[in-house]
Amino acid sequence: MNDRAALDLLVSQGPLTRTQIGELTGLSKPTASQLLARLAAAGLVRTTGSVTGRPGPSAQLYEIDPAAGYAAALAVDQLGITAAVADITGQVLGEARVGADTVPPDAPDLTARLVTAAVDGALAKAGLDRGRLHRAVIGTPGALDPRTGLLRYAPHLPGWQSRALKEELAEVLGLPLDIENDVNLAAVAEQHDGAAQDFDDFVLVWVDEGVGAAIVLDGRLLRGATGGAGEIGYMPLPGAPLARDGDRSAARPDAGGGFQRLVGAPSVIALAHEYGAPEVRTVAGALARDDVRAEVARRLATGLAAVVAVVDPRLVVLSGEVAQAGGEALRALVEEEFTGLALPRPELRISDIEGDPILTGALRVALAQTRDAVFDTG
Repeated sequence: MNDRAALDLLVSQGPLTRTQIGELTGLSKPTASQLLARLAAAGLVRTTGSVTGRPGPSAQLYEIDPAAGYAAALAVDQLGITAAVADITGQVLGEARVGADTVPPDAPDLTARLVTAAVDGALAKAGLDRGRLHRAVIGTPGALDPRTGLLRYAPHLPGWQSRALKEELAEVLGLPLDIENDVNLAAVAEQHDGAAQDFDDFVLVWVDEGVGAAIVLDGRLLRGATGGAGEIGYMPLPGAPLARDGDRSAARPDAGGGFQRLVGAPSVIALAHEYGAPEVRTVAGALARDDVRAEVARRLATGLAAVVAVVDPRLVVLSGEVAQAGGEALRALVEEEFTGLALPRPELRISDIEGDPILTGALRVALAQTRDAVFDTG
């Protein structure tokens, strides 16, 4: 327990001196010295200079040895896979992107080839081989059904429908891995590094090509019986086609209907065309128009009101391309539209995560799992 406490402190606050570690853990100086010697011998900590500029002898600083472990994170979308590799301190060492079109769509090992290519590309940039990895976390649209092992809610990802998907990819990579819903991972990033810090009850609403939500209650992600909690893109709303089994004609390639057909990125661009701007080709261009922005805000508020009425969160975080393109102007309009739609009035924020929040969340989870494995000195 003392070892783990010291290691966690070095991860969150390091580098630290022996005296600082003793004070923060409540350990005596001799015990702290023995602990650091033990951790150094195990290859978990190393010295990194000393504290100078104060009376008395300089105090040696200790830090986590970055080479103690490595983790990989992957973010999957319809166009390909992005992978990142980091050392155990969280320093990203390499990142790579592999397009889905690099492998024939009918290849029997499509998923394995894309995943390994992405991971190996990131490892190559990091100067590492696959044997150095301890853990990987893959963020995908949809969610693994805990009862069947199938990836549900993601029919637009060819090759990802095996009942043994997790086991097959773990065998190919040669390491333990988890497959997690991408929006859930974005919520993890938001809770630890973004707009939802210090909130135990919040909903992250992802408005992009697809639409989904992650629901965090009492600090824990709500997953649902089939892993589909938060799949609000399917939520039926007035004026939107439904996504019914056997009827995909009115649905997007990922079978999204309802809310997704009202506020997803393709629908935002289509709305600009309906409003007389056929030249608009981007979400940012569409949301630069006051009329489009106002209508998207109205639609967003209607859908969010249904979520808020059921979950009653303290905070709603808007993320994804539509939210980022709309920015504060869109957020303010959605807040205005909430009037009269729902009794609870949660705080509404735009995500402030830099980079890809899905990859950031996947890496945070992978690093936590890696540390649990590597820091086990019992």
